[in-house]
Amino acid sequence: MGVCRVNSLSTINYQPSTMFIIKSFAFGPVTENTYVLHNEAGHCIIIDPGCYFGEERRELAGYISENGLQPKYLLNTHCHFDHVFGNRFVHDTWGLKPWLHPDEQPVLQHAGRDGLVWGLSFDNYEGSLCFLRENDTIELGTDLLKVLFTPGHSPGHIVFYCAAQHFVVGGDVLFRQSVGRTDLPGQDFATLQNSIRTRLYVLPDETTVYPGHGEPTTVGFEKAHNPFVKP
Repeated sequence: MGVCRVNSLSTINYQPSTMFIIKSFAFGPVTENTYVLHNEAGHCIIIDPGCYFGEERRELAGYISENGLQPKYLLNTHCHFDHVFGNRFVHDTWGLKPWLHPDEQPVLQHAGRDGLVWGLSFDNYEGSLCFLRENDTIELGTDLLKVLFTPGHSPGHIVFYCAAQHFVVGGDVLFRQSVGRTDLPGQDFATLQNSIRTRLYVLPDETTVYPGHGEPTTVGFEKAHNPFVKP
């Protein structure tokens, strides 16, 4: 299987950010949050496409088309089936390969099988992959997302942090007064707690967390009110 790599943070010549515009969609039978981040130049990043039904795929494509956007990256925080329902659609529509952590490769390979367990069959993406590791950055013009490694809910879970705008696209690590489940194979609660404490709770309190399900929250609110992980 072919792979590709992104530059590490140490090799980036940082420039001041312009502005990410964040659009979220609640997609699929389990109401997963799909995100489109785009900049003022009209380039965009698609994160965790959970579009399962045809009308959801048309909604995603319509938003991109109506706003004149050019998709540049397909990113997966992790590869549980509800977060990759739309990977193949995004690849077939815009020619994008998924970017994910190497430890998520087997999770992606098994996503189709796992979906069937829940009665949710779909065409899983089976092409070549691009890999991300902690402290890598994704560049969209002068806008940057930094990769943070946050396993526990999934072995290769990562999140995408924008320091300039104080937000993180967090997948299924941290929710409003909750956390990702850890009762299935490949999950571990102590590992998840450590990820939250050492990767998310160290971010500024005003950092907005855009989760994989439910409404956004902030790091400061969760440090004060999350019953599952205390600072």
